[in-house]
Amino acid sequence: MKILIDADSCPKAARDLVIRRAGKQNIKLILAANRAIPCTKDVQMEVCSKDENAADDRIVELAENGDLVITRDVPLAKRLIEKKVNIIDDRGRIFNENNINELLSLRNFKVSLADNGLGIERIASYDKKELKTFADSFDRILTKLNQ
Repeated sequence: MKILIDADSCPKAARDLVIRRAGKQNIKLILAANRAIPCTKDVQMEVCSKDENAADDRIVELAENGDLVITRDVPLAKRLIEKKVNIIDDRGRIFNENNINELLSLRNFKVSLADNGLGIERIASYDKKELKTFADSFDRILTKLNQ
């Protein structure tokens, strides 16, 4: 098993937590992004082109059945579910085959609203509460995958 992070949009606090825990458990960790992100030498950094979805495509290419991916990108999550990959977002929400279609429909609806000038406000904060929720979910899924 390895962990992959869609690092362009993942908050630094969540990335740092995953880097620490993956290191302690000796789990291979790969960050994929359109830019270099500072990380420790034992983390594999995949710097992708600036083309749209380049980092997503690289994550799909590298992810295998049983891996864990951290992303908030719902279309990416849909692609990964088809490969039997485990996915959570940086707020601890688990994506699975039971909820992905509903989440994708909701995401597409919000994009449609935004495209028509009716975008809703985004919550940009990522504080201790969000990090704790993510950490709890991350720990649960790691425990499950290591059994």
